Amino acid sequence: MTSDTAESSSGIRLSSARGRWILACVVLASGMAMLDGTVVNVALPTIGRDLGASLSSLQWVVNAYMLTLSALLLWGGALGDRIGRRRTLVLGVAWFAAASALCGLAPDQGVLIAARALQGVGGALLTPGSLALVRSAFHPDDQSRAVGAWSGLTGVAGALGPFLGGYLIDGPGWRWIFLINVPLAAVVLLIAVRHVPESRDAAVAGSRFDMAGAALAALCLVGVSYALIGSSGGASVVSTVLPAVLGVAAGVVFVVVEHRRAEPMLPLSLFRSRLFSATNAMTLCLYAGIGGILFLLPVQLQIALGYSALEAGMATLPITLLMLLLSPRAGDLARRVGPTLPLVTGPLIAAAGVLLMLRIEPGASYAADVLPAVAVLGLGMSVFVAPLTATVLASVEPARAGLASGVNNTAARIAQLLVVAALPLAVGLSGDAYTLPGAVNTSFHRAALGCALLFALGSATATLFIRPAAVRPRLEEAPKPQCRSHLGVAAPALEPAPQERDRATDG
Repeated sequence: MTSDTAESSSGIRLSSARGRWILACVVLASGMAMLDGTVVNVALPTIGRDLGASLSSLQWVVNAYMLTLSALLLWGGALGDRIGRRRTLVLGVAWFAAASALCGLAPDQGVLIAARALQGVGGALLTPGSLALVRSAFHPDDQSRAVGAWSGLTGVAGALGPFLGGYLIDGPGWRWIFLINVPLAAVVLLIAVRHVPESRDAAVAGSRFDMAGAALAALCLVGVSYALIGSSGGASVVSTVLPAVLGVAAGVVFVVVEHRRAEPMLPLSLFRSRLFSATNAMTLCLYAGIGGILFLLPVQLQIALGYSALEAGMATLPITLLMLLLSPRAGDLARRVGPTLPLVTGPLIAAAGVLLMLRIEPGASYAADVLPAVAVLGLGMSVFVAPLTATVLASVEPARAGLASGVNNTAARIAQLLVVAALPLAVGLSGDAYTLPGAVNTSFHRAALGCALLFALGSATATLFIRPAAVRPRLEEAPKPQCRSHLGVAAPALEPAPQERDRATDG
């Protein structure tokens, strides 16, 4: 690794003034993206009323961001290795701020959706870069503490999101959940330019990134998402079938291209590890369940129960607090006893929490009905999230742990993208029905049953494919997860050596 500064090769100490500035920079950058991720769902009913948007348009407000973020996340990390991690972070923050300003000033739903897609591009640049800078800038003895501080403080930003977001939505207006990113970005850019050292990976600086793979992956996600959202919005059969066919075809071509390329974006040899394949299948199920219930819960609380935006945001706060308190302990427990027990029981606890949400209906009490449901869901998520990430890292060779982590993070985002696209169609919520308390209540209860089933499928996958005797020794040797909360999108925990990317993984 080379550096463009005069810093010692040993790195910067976390206790130094410069170390604290670097940590502040990356936490603010990640917190910016985390903040929007925690409050946009809460703002959807208000945005819909203000812009006269249909449910399909509100789905795109969420998915336009998730789409570009998912498609470009690995690309963002690779770009930082090649052109410089600070440069990529600065570019991502500036891009994210400009897109956020456009979101806040959007005159109609079309401009807002386009701006959200641009915001996702910025997120794909700044999010991997923030953690990569932590790993490259700090002294090896301080890296674990720095990553832990980054994860914890970013989680605090997520916890503050419901308070700040709800206040902004009910007060100055929903546009300020985006506009507030502009001054935050200005602070991040100032700190980055003055205090953050540049670094890049000399081993990959001259290599070519798989742009064809990234484009095909994006086309696949766009086609499938457009078809699902179009169907729920009442689009014609032709206008939904054609994108679906194109999306599936792009996915098939993507697999062929990745199989043939010397340096693919997604080395298919990773999936020769049965453990890696199983944990990513779990990720798809579990994060689809999380994304689906947290997409519709704020709508249910505001439309069917009459909560304000602030009340709806604060109602889910126990989930974030439990994750912050319990996820690190669950990760440590998995290292001692193996991941099978938490990966089997955690999703079942989460499923029980979602089933308790069947009691959330007009006239329900927060203390008796809402709080127990979100608390049990948060407990279940706390039990399985960190062990799931640790098991992904343990499923491949150490040199490929960073790539495995990036793939798993992308799988989580794709799961949430697809469930937001498909769930309203599956539960019969379309058009302007999201403004009708009765229709929202019925659809929410159907969604709760579906999401509980997704959690149960994740538990069944762990039962069938994750064997304690085979996993526990590898888990003890594996690097620790880079983001114990996994609620935000993080960069790879380790940087895989390029020569290792083509090696088959056994397991």
